[in-house]
Amino acid sequence: MPKITYKDKEGASRTIDVDNGLSVMEGAIQKNIPGIDADCGGSMACATCHVYVEQKWLDKLPKAEDAEVDMIDMAYEPKKNSRLSCQIIVSDELDGLIVTTPSKQS
Repeated sequence: MPKITYKDKEGASRTIDVDNGLSVMEGAIQKNIPGIDADCGGSMACATCHVYVEQKWLDKLPKAEDAEVDMIDMAYEPKKNSRLSCQIIVSDELDGLIVTTPSKQS
């Protein structure tokens, strides 16, 4: 089972096991990870699951679709490594993925 590490704005981190096929957001919700609100339940309509993906992992993720890019534009402090965690599907290739939550969610 892949391990995903969630960091907060202060640098505190928590690493959890997330089942293959779940999104990074779903793993966070199941384990009560703070900073990922997921108000829309993963329907890509709110950007409250916005995360920053560590640079070395960006090339291992599928490219963000236009709808995700549009939603990220409305997120708090978007950066080049911003993604919606509801759109990152966990697989064995993502074992060790590290994401950081922004200082606040939109």
